[in-house]
Amino acid sequence: MKKLPENFIFGGATAAYQAEGATKEDGKGRVAWDTFLEENYWYTAEPASDFYHRYPIDLKLAHDFNINGIRISIAWSRIFPNGYGEINQKGVEFYHKLFQECHKNGVEPFVTLHHFDTPEVLHSNGDFLNRDNIEHFVNYAKFCFDEYKNEVNYWTTFNEIGPIGEGQYLNGKFPPGIQYDLGKLFQSHNNMMVAHAKAIAYFKENDYPGEIGVVHALPTKYPYDPNNPDDVRACELEDIIHNKFILDATYLGHYSKETMDGVNHILAENGGNLEITEDDLKTLDKAKDMNDFLGINYYMSDWMRGDYEGETTITHNSTGDKGTSVYKIKGVGQRESDVDVPRTDWDWMIYPKGLYDQIMRVVNDYPNYHKIYITENGLGYKDKFEDGTVYDDERIDYIKQHLTAVYEAIQDGANVAGYFLWSLMDVFSWSNGYEKRYGLFYVDFDTQERYPKKSAYWYKKLAETRNIDA
Repeated sequence: MKKLPENFIFGGATAAYQAEGATKEDGKGRVAWDTFLEENYWYTAEPASDFYHRYPIDLKLAHDFNINGIRISIAWSRIFPNGYGEINQKGVEFYHKLFQECHKNGVEPFVTLHHFDTPEVLHSNGDFLNRDNIEHFVNYAKFCFDEYKNEVNYWTTFNEIGPIGEGQYLNGKFPPGIQYDLGKLFQSHNNMMVAHAKAIAYFKENDYPGEIGVVHALPTKYPYDPNNPDDVRACELEDIIHNKFILDATYLGHYSKETMDGVNHILAENGGNLEITEDDLKTLDKAKDMNDFLGINYYMSDWMRGDYEGETTITHNSTGDKGTSVYKIKGVGQRESDVDVPRTDWDWMIYPKGLYDQIMRVVNDYPNYHKIYITENGLGYKDKFEDGTVYDDERIDYIKQHLTAVYEAIQDGANVAGYFLWSLMDVFSWSNGYEKRYGLFYVDFDTQERYPKKSAYWYKKLAETRNIDA
């Protein structure tokens, strides 16, 4: 019997921009995504899942299905429409009501301060490439710590610093839509980690109640041929881009020689500059032991070949047309899909062992991690709604396999305290719109009605028994 620990959190995850809708309501300021979607895509985040109005319904569903934790993000521009200065009191009050409703339903809110949605005023001024915005973020964090200290016990500074830099400056699927600028990618990573470190140090030095951490997306990388030195090297460099650089900043408080050698090689091949100041390193070093937890978002693994000598070329699969992804980075290598591993329609390789390997990598390489939550994991699927539900056996199997990987990591000494399925209900997807669904609860985006999927009933039983095989 594979039974998860007592007090394990069985959660569901959301994000403000992907769930709330109400993008222009009650004084909310614009974010860069508002303009980017209007100019480049066939959908917007309006009304998304209408969580702004329907959160009591979703939290009641969570309660009824034994979900005892929810990831929620605060929309920075609901509090500060311009990112700083004037405060929008209606936005402040909305989150008070939301957190109170969480506690009323016995659902612990795990609150993220930044989930891809820098206010447009600051984003158009360089986002986190502009060091002034580090201070604006820290001031916003300070406000939230003070305002909600009696309602929030778990804080996350950033969600997925790695994919933010990747989306903004590597594959161009996030605003401002820049491609192949590795210098900006690493600079964004560094500056956001400095912002995290400053916010977490302030939280600890002022003895706020509760815990604070950061959420990193950590896709596990493997060499296509472990006996081929070129493939092994490609895997190491790809890991630096997506994982090692930000993990070093989080837990070492500096960048190891191995990491910086890799970064310098990548920049020499692709161009670009990276400025890491002495103050940056002092800030990172000060905060390296202050993280109460690490959130790991895990969806996929990748296999790397090192025999690529062409120019950087990336094609993002945003339509669910399997086999359309291309990923080749000059001086690094290319992702290889010809492996005996299933993948989703969006070309994400389904490999539960990658989650185990990534957890144990953190445990072994960064022993000051303290505690881990799996803050996102789930199966994006073209759900078929019939008979008032979705018979999503594939999703149940996916969750079961990944929770088995979590169980095995716990058995091997990892401190993993909870699992948050992405997503609680179906939500808007950044670069895929509304067709790609993840939720336990099906959302009819025309009527905004919620319907429990087969997976919701399975997850309810799991939370009751903590037995993965039940």
